[in-house]
Amino acid sequence: MTGRPGRGLWSRAWEGLRPLDPYRSVKAALGALVIVSVVITTFLVSVAIHSATELRVITIFSIIASLLITQFVAHGLTAPLDEMTAVTRSMAQGDYSRRVRTGRRDEFGDLARAFNRMAADLEAVDTHRKELVANVSHELRTPIAGLRAVLENVVDGVSAPDPETMRIALRQTERLGRLVEQLLDLSRLDNGVVPLHTRRFEVWPYLAGVLKEASMACGSGASPRARKDVHLHLDVSPPELTAHADAERLHQVVANLVDNAVKHSPPHGRVTVRARRGDGAQSLALEVLDEGPGIPEDERHRVFERFNRGAAACQQGPGADGGTGLGLAIARWAVDLHGGSIGVAESPRGCRIKVSLPGVP
Repeated sequence: MTGRPGRGLWSRAWEGLRPLDPYRSVKAALGALVIVSVVITTFLVSVAIHSATELRVITIFSIIASLLITQFVAHGLTAPLDEMTAVTRSMAQGDYSRRVRTGRRDEFGDLARAFNRMAADLEAVDTHRKELVANVSHELRTPIAGLRAVLENVVDGVSAPDPETMRIALRQTERLGRLVEQLLDLSRLDNGVVPLHTRRFEVWPYLAGVLKEASMACGSGASPRARKDVHLHLDVSPPELTAHADAERLHQVVANLVDNAVKHSPPHGRVTVRARRGDGAQSLALEVLDEGPGIPEDERHRVFERFNRGAAACQQGPGADGGTGLGLAIARWAVDLHGGSIGVAESPRGCRIKVSLPGVP
Protein backbone atom coordinates (compact mmCIF):
# COMPACT_ATOMS: atom_id res chain seq x y z
CA MET A 1 0.00 0.00 0.00
CA THR A 2 2.87 2.41 0.71
CA GLY A 3 4.29 2.11 -2.82
CA ARG A 4 1.12 3.10 -4.65
CA PRO A 5 1.33 6.87 -4.05
CA GLY A 6 4.89 6.86 -5.44
CA ARG A 7 3.82 4.93 -8.50
CA GLY A 8 0.89 7.29 -9.00
CA LEU A 9 3.22 10.30 -8.78
CA TRP A 10 5.60 8.69 -11.26
CA SER A 11 2.68 7.96 -13.64
CA ARG A 12 1.55 11.58 -13.48
CA ALA A 13 5.10 12.78 -14.09
CA TRP A 14 5.48 10.44 -17.06
CA GLU A 15 2.13 11.64 -18.44
CA GLY A 16 3.40 15.21 -18.20
CA LEU A 17 6.46 14.22 -20.25
CA ARG A 18 4.29 12.84 -23.04
CA PRO A 19 5.48 15.42 -25.64
CA LEU A 20 9.04 14.13 -25.08
CA ASP A 21 8.12 10.46 -25.54
CA PRO A 22 8.80 9.44 -29.17
CA TYR A 23 6.16 6.69 -28.92
CA ARG A 24 3.48 9.12 -27.76
CA SER A 25 4.14 12.21 -29.88
CA VAL A 26 4.65 12.61 -33.63
CA LYS A 27 6.63 15.80 -33.05
CA ALA A 28 8.93 14.01 -30.63
CA ALA A 29 9.40 11.18 -33.14
CA LEU A 30 10.40 13.63 -35.89
CA GLY A 31 12.71 15.40 -33.47
CA ALA A 32 14.29 12.08 -32.49
CA LEU A 33 14.78 11.30 -36.18
CA VAL A 34 16.71 14.52 -36.72
CA ILE A 35 18.81 14.00 -33.58
CA VAL A 36 19.67 10.39 -34.51
CA SER A 37 20.63 11.43 -38.04
CA VAL A 38 22.89 14.22 -36.76
CA VAL A 39 24.49 11.90 -34.19
CA ILE A 40 25.21 9.22 -36.81
CA THR A 41 26.67 11.76 -39.23
CA THR A 42 28.82 13.32 -36.50
CA PHE A 43 30.07 9.89 -35.42
CA LEU A 44 31.01 8.88 -38.97
CA VAL A 45 32.78 12.18 -39.58
CA SER A 46 34.69 11.72 -36.33
CA VAL A 47 35.68 8.23 -37.43
CA ALA A 48 36.87 9.62 -40.78
CA ILE A 49 38.97 12.30 -39.10
CA HIS A 50 40.69 9.83 -36.79
CA SER A 51 41.27 7.18 -39.47
CA ALA A 52 42.37 6.87 -43.04
CA THR A 53 38.83 6.51 -44.37
CA GLU A 54 37.96 9.02 -47.05
CA LEU A 55 35.33 11.63 -46.30
CA ARG A 56 33.40 10.71 -49.43
CA VAL A 57 32.86 7.17 -48.16
CA ILE A 58 31.76 8.45 -44.80
CA THR A 59 29.33 10.84 -46.48
CA ILE A 60 27.80 8.02 -48.53
CA PHE A 61 27.38 5.83 -45.44
CA SER A 62 25.89 8.77 -43.55
CA ILE A 63 23.33 9.44 -46.29
CA ILE A 64 22.39 5.75 -46.52
CA ALA A 65 21.95 5.46 -42.75
CA SER A 66 19.85 8.63 -42.62
CA LEU A 67 17.62 7.42 -45.47
CA LEU A 68 17.09 4.02 -43.84
CA ILE A 69 16.14 5.60 -40.51
CA THR A 70 13.89 8.14 -42.23
CA GLN A 71 12.17 5.40 -44.23
CA PHE A 72 11.60 3.36 -41.08
CA VAL A 73 10.13 6.29 -39.16
CA ALA A 74 8.07 7.51 -42.14
CA HIS A 75 6.56 4.06 -42.62
CA GLY A 76 5.54 3.96 -38.96
CA LEU A 77 3.97 7.44 -39.20
CA THR A 78 2.11 6.94 -42.48
CA ALA A 79 0.82 3.39 -41.85
CA PRO A 80 -2.23 4.63 -39.86
CA LEU A 81 -3.05 7.10 -42.64
CA ASP A 82 -2.89 4.35 -45.25
CA GLU A 83 -5.19 2.21 -43.14
CA MET A 84 -7.64 5.10 -42.66
CA THR A 85 -7.61 5.71 -46.40
CA ALA A 86 -8.52 2.07 -47.07
CA VAL A 87 -11.32 2.17 -44.48
CA THR A 88 -12.62 5.47 -45.89
CA ARG A 89 -12.83 3.94 -49.37
CA SER A 90 -14.81 1.03 -47.94
CA MET A 91 -17.16 3.48 -46.19
CA ALA A 92 -17.63 5.36 -49.48
CA GLN A 93 -18.83 2.06 -50.96
CA GLY A 94 -21.33 1.54 -48.13
CA ASP A 95 -19.31 -0.71 -45.79
CA TYR A 96 -19.33 0.93 -42.35
CA SER A 97 -18.24 -2.14 -40.41
CA ARG A 98 -14.47 -1.73 -40.84
CA ARG A 99 -12.35 -0.08 -38.16
CA VAL A 100 -8.72 1.05 -37.87
CA ARG A 101 -6.29 -0.19 -35.25
CA THR A 102 -5.96 1.96 -32.13
CA GLY A 103 -2.83 0.52 -30.50
CA ARG A 104 -0.72 3.65 -30.97
CA ARG A 105 -0.22 6.10 -28.10
CA ASP A 106 0.55 9.22 -30.16
CA GLU A 107 -1.63 11.72 -32.01
CA PHE A 108 -2.34 9.13 -34.69
CA GLY A 109 -3.75 6.86 -32.00
CA ASP A 110 -6.08 9.66 -30.87
CA LEU A 111 -7.05 10.24 -34.49
CA ALA A 112 -7.72 6.51 -34.99
CA ARG A 113 -10.00 6.38 -31.95
CA ALA A 114 -11.89 9.47 -33.12
CA PHE A 115 -12.11 7.94 -36.60
CA ASN A 116 -13.61 4.74 -35.19
CA ARG A 117 -16.17 6.71 -33.20
CA MET A 118 -17.14 8.56 -36.36
CA ALA A 119 -17.38 5.27 -38.27
CA ALA A 120 -19.61 3.81 -35.53
CA ASP A 121 -21.87 6.87 -35.66
CA LEU A 122 -22.12 6.64 -39.45
CA GLU A 123 -22.90 2.93 -39.21
CA ALA A 124 -25.65 3.67 -36.68
CA VAL A 125 -27.10 6.40 -38.90
CA ASP A 126 -27.00 4.11 -41.95
CA THR A 127 -28.67 1.31 -40.00
CA HIS A 128 -31.31 3.71 -38.71
CA ARG A 129 -31.93 5.00 -42.25
CA LYS A 130 -32.45 1.49 -43.59
CA GLU A 131 -34.73 0.58 -40.71
CA LEU A 132 -36.68 3.81 -41.16
CA VAL A 133 -37.24 3.16 -44.87
CA ALA A 134 -38.25 -0.44 -44.21
CA ASN A 135 -40.60 0.46 -41.34
CA VAL A 136 -42.20 3.39 -43.15
CA SER A 137 -42.72 1.23 -46.23
CA HIS A 138 -44.37 -1.43 -44.11
CA GLU A 139 -46.54 1.04 -42.21
CA LEU A 140 -47.69 2.79 -45.39
CA ARG A 141 -48.35 -0.45 -47.22
CA THR A 142 -50.80 -1.75 -44.61
CA PRO A 143 -53.44 1.06 -44.71
CA ILE A 144 -52.98 1.54 -48.46
CA ALA A 145 -53.57 -2.17 -49.06
CA GLY A 146 -56.66 -2.10 -46.84
CA LEU A 147 -58.07 0.98 -48.55
CA ARG A 148 -57.36 -0.50 -51.98
CA ALA A 149 -59.14 -3.73 -51.06
CA VAL A 150 -62.23 -1.83 -49.90
CA LEU A 151 -62.35 0.30 -53.05
CA GLU A 152 -61.76 -2.70 -55.32
CA ASN A 153 -64.67 -4.51 -53.68
CA VAL A 154 -66.90 -1.49 -54.26
CA VAL A 155 -65.80 -1.11 -57.90
CA ASP A 156 -66.19 -4.83 -58.63
CA GLY A 157 -69.62 -4.91 -57.03
CA VAL A 158 -68.59 -7.27 -54.26
CA SER A 159 -69.48 -4.70 -51.60
CA ALA A 160 -72.07 -1.98 -51.76
CA PRO A 161 -70.97 1.61 -51.09
CA ASP A 162 -73.00 1.69 -47.89
CA PRO A 163 -72.05 3.73 -44.80
CA GLU A 164 -70.32 0.78 -43.12
CA THR A 165 -68.06 0.20 -46.12
CA MET A 166 -67.27 3.90 -46.29
CA ARG A 167 -66.46 3.91 -42.57
CA ILE A 168 -63.92 1.11 -43.13
CA ALA A 169 -62.32 3.12 -45.94
CA LEU A 170 -62.34 6.22 -43.75
CA ARG A 171 -60.56 4.38 -40.94
CA GLN A 172 -57.78 3.27 -43.27
CA THR A 173 -57.46 6.82 -44.61
CA GLU A 174 -57.31 8.24 -41.09
CA ARG A 175 -54.64 5.73 -40.13
CA LEU A 176 -52.60 6.71 -43.17
CA GLY A 177 -53.05 10.40 -42.34
CA ARG A 178 -51.93 9.86 -38.73
CA LEU A 179 -48.79 8.07 -39.87
CA VAL A 180 -47.87 10.80 -42.37
CA GLU A 181 -48.51 13.52 -39.77
CA GLN A 182 -46.35 11.75 -37.18
CA LEU A 183 -43.53 11.27 -39.69
CA LEU A 184 -43.66 14.96 -40.56
CA ASP A 185 -43.53 15.85 -36.86
CA LEU A 186 -40.45 13.68 -36.37
CA SER A 187 -38.81 15.15 -39.46
CA ARG A 188 -39.34 18.69 -38.20
CA LEU A 189 -38.06 17.79 -34.75
CA ASP A 190 -34.95 16.08 -36.18
CA ASN A 191 -34.15 19.05 -38.40
CA GLY A 192 -34.59 21.51 -35.55
CA VAL A 193 -37.19 23.55 -37.44
CA VAL A 194 -39.76 23.40 -34.63
CA PRO A 195 -39.18 26.46 -32.44
CA LEU A 196 -40.48 26.56 -28.90
CA HIS A 197 -43.09 29.20 -28.10
CA THR A 198 -43.08 28.95 -24.33
CA ARG A 199 -45.56 30.81 -22.19
CA ARG A 200 -47.08 30.65 -18.73
CA PHE A 201 -50.44 28.87 -18.45
CA GLU A 202 -52.71 27.29 -15.86
CA VAL A 203 -52.31 23.53 -15.82
CA TRP A 204 -55.81 22.47 -14.77
CA PRO A 205 -57.87 24.02 -17.60
CA TYR A 206 -55.15 23.18 -20.11
CA LEU A 207 -55.04 19.46 -19.26
CA ALA A 208 -58.83 19.34 -18.92
CA GLY A 209 -59.07 20.52 -22.53
CA VAL A 210 -56.59 17.88 -23.71
CA LEU A 211 -58.50 15.11 -21.91
CA LYS A 212 -61.80 16.38 -23.28
CA GLU A 213 -60.47 16.07 -26.81
CA ALA A 214 -59.18 12.58 -26.03
CA SER A 215 -62.54 11.59 -24.54
CA MET A 216 -64.40 12.85 -27.60
CA ALA A 217 -62.04 10.88 -29.85
CA CYS A 218 -62.67 7.74 -27.78
CA GLY A 219 -66.42 8.13 -27.97
CA SER A 220 -66.69 9.11 -31.61
CA GLY A 221 -66.11 5.59 -32.96
CA ALA A 222 -64.26 6.99 -35.99
CA SER A 223 -60.99 5.42 -34.97
CA PRO A 224 -60.30 1.68 -34.85
CA ARG A 225 -58.76 2.30 -31.44
CA ALA A 226 -61.87 4.04 -30.06
CA ARG A 227 -62.50 3.01 -26.45
CA LYS A 228 -65.78 4.16 -24.91
CA ASP A 229 -65.26 2.09 -21.77
CA VAL A 230 -62.06 3.76 -20.50
CA HIS A 231 -62.47 6.48 -17.89
CA LEU A 232 -60.11 9.48 -18.03
CA HIS A 233 -59.27 11.12 -14.70
CA LEU A 234 -57.38 14.37 -14.05
CA ASP A 235 -55.49 15.03 -10.81
CA VAL A 236 -53.83 18.46 -10.47
CA SER A 237 -52.44 19.67 -7.17
CA PRO A 238 -52.54 22.45 -6.21
CA PRO A 239 -55.55 23.40 -8.39
CA GLU A 240 -53.98 26.80 -9.20
CA LEU A 241 -50.78 25.15 -10.48
CA THR A 242 -49.09 27.01 -13.35
CA ALA A 243 -46.34 25.92 -15.75
CA HIS A 244 -44.06 27.50 -18.35
CA ALA A 245 -43.80 25.50 -21.59
CA ASP A 246 -44.80 25.35 -25.24
CA ALA A 247 -48.50 24.51 -25.03
CA GLU A 248 -48.67 23.03 -28.53
CA ARG A 249 -45.71 20.69 -28.01
CA LEU A 250 -46.94 19.69 -24.54
CA HIS A 251 -50.31 18.90 -26.13
CA GLN A 252 -48.52 16.40 -28.37
CA VAL A 253 -46.86 14.80 -25.35
CA VAL A 254 -50.03 14.44 -23.27
CA ALA A 255 -52.23 13.38 -26.20
CA ASN A 256 -49.80 10.67 -27.29
CA LEU A 257 -49.32 9.37 -23.74
CA VAL A 258 -53.08 9.31 -23.09
CA ASP A 259 -53.73 7.64 -26.45
CA ASN A 260 -51.15 4.96 -25.64
CA ALA A 261 -52.58 4.45 -22.15
CA VAL A 262 -56.14 4.16 -23.43
CA LYS A 263 -55.08 1.68 -26.11
CA HIS A 264 -53.58 -0.71 -23.54
CA SER A 265 -56.17 -0.27 -20.80
CA PRO A 266 -58.32 -3.24 -19.79
CA PRO A 267 -62.12 -3.12 -20.25
CA HIS A 268 -63.61 -0.38 -18.07
CA GLY A 269 -60.11 0.69 -17.10
CA ARG A 270 -58.98 4.04 -15.75
CA VAL A 271 -56.33 6.39 -17.12
CA THR A 272 -55.07 9.08 -14.74
CA VAL A 273 -53.19 12.22 -15.68
CA ARG A 274 -51.46 13.62 -12.60
CA ALA A 275 -49.73 17.02 -12.46
CA ARG A 276 -47.58 18.40 -9.66
CA ARG A 277 -45.15 21.27 -9.20
CA GLY A 278 -41.59 20.41 -10.21
CA ASP A 279 -38.30 21.42 -8.65
CA GLY A 280 -37.79 24.76 -10.46
CA ALA A 281 -39.82 27.91 -10.98
CA GLN A 282 -43.02 27.11 -12.94
CA SER A 283 -41.66 23.63 -13.62
CA LEU A 284 -44.02 20.72 -14.09
CA ALA A 285 -43.97 17.05 -13.04
CA LEU A 286 -46.51 15.14 -15.11
CA GLU A 287 -47.54 11.48 -14.86
CA VAL A 288 -49.84 9.34 -17.00
CA LEU A 289 -50.96 6.10 -15.37
CA ASP A 290 -53.03 3.22 -16.74
CA GLU A 291 -54.20 -0.16 -15.46
CA GLY A 292 -52.95 -2.21 -18.40
CA PRO A 293 -50.37 -5.01 -18.54
CA GLY A 294 -47.48 -2.57 -18.01
CA ILE A 295 -44.09 -2.58 -19.70
CA PRO A 296 -41.51 -5.27 -18.87
CA GLU A 297 -38.39 -3.88 -17.25
CA ASP A 298 -36.13 -5.03 -20.08
CA GLU A 299 -38.33 -3.19 -22.60
CA ARG A 300 -38.48 0.16 -20.82
CA HIS A 301 -35.32 1.61 -22.36
CA ARG A 302 -36.68 1.00 -25.87
CA VAL A 303 -40.30 2.14 -25.64
CA PHE A 304 -39.42 5.64 -26.87
CA GLU A 305 -37.61 4.40 -29.96
CA ARG A 306 -39.25 4.92 -33.34
CA PHE A 307 -41.48 2.14 -34.60
CA ASN A 308 -40.96 0.20 -31.39
CA ARG A 309 -44.15 -1.39 -30.13
CA GLY A 310 -42.66 -3.51 -27.36
CA ALA A 311 -43.99 -6.69 -25.87
CA ALA A 312 -46.95 -4.98 -24.22
CA ALA A 313 -48.10 -3.51 -27.50
CA CYS A 314 -48.14 -6.94 -29.08
CA GLN A 315 -50.61 -8.31 -26.56
CA GLN A 316 -54.16 -8.70 -27.73
CA GLY A 317 -56.66 -6.41 -26.12
CA PRO A 318 -59.63 -4.14 -26.81
CA GLY A 319 -57.47 -1.43 -28.29
CA ALA A 320 -54.35 -3.28 -29.31
CA ASP A 321 -54.22 -2.54 -33.04
CA GLY A 322 -50.43 -2.19 -32.92
CA GLY A 323 -50.34 1.50 -33.77
CA THR A 324 -47.43 3.01 -35.63
CA GLY A 325 -44.86 2.97 -32.85
CA LEU A 326 -44.25 6.72 -33.29
CA GLY A 327 -46.38 8.31 -30.55
CA LEU A 328 -43.92 7.81 -27.69
CA ALA A 329 -40.99 8.80 -29.93
CA ILE A 330 -42.74 12.10 -30.69
CA ALA A 331 -43.43 12.61 -26.99
CA ARG A 332 -39.77 12.06 -26.14
CA TRP A 333 -38.52 14.52 -28.76
CA ALA A 334 -41.03 17.17 -27.68
CA VAL A 335 -39.87 16.79 -24.06
CA ASP A 336 -36.22 16.94 -25.18
CA LEU A 337 -36.94 20.24 -26.92
CA HIS A 338 -37.93 21.65 -23.54
CA GLY A 339 -34.77 20.30 -21.92
CA GLY A 340 -36.86 17.97 -19.79
CA SER A 341 -36.96 14.23 -19.24
CA ILE A 342 -39.42 11.41 -19.87
CA GLY A 343 -39.27 7.79 -18.79
CA VAL A 344 -41.10 4.76 -17.45
CA ALA A 345 -41.41 4.88 -13.66
CA GLU A 346 -42.10 2.07 -11.23
CA SER A 347 -45.76 1.32 -10.64
CA PRO A 348 -47.51 -1.41 -8.63
CA ARG A 349 -50.04 -1.78 -11.43
CA GLY A 350 -50.10 -0.96 -15.10
CA CYS A 351 -47.74 1.56 -16.65
CA ARG A 352 -46.63 4.94 -15.32
CA ILE A 353 -44.92 7.42 -17.65
CA LYS A 354 -43.28 10.35 -15.88
CA VAL A 355 -42.50 13.67 -17.58
CA SER A 356 -40.47 16.49 -16.05
CA LEU A 357 -40.33 19.95 -17.62
CA PRO A 358 -37.81 22.49 -16.27
CA GLY A 359 -40.08 25.55 -16.45
CA VAL A 360 -38.54 29.02 -16.69
CA PRO A 361 -34.94 28.77 -18.03
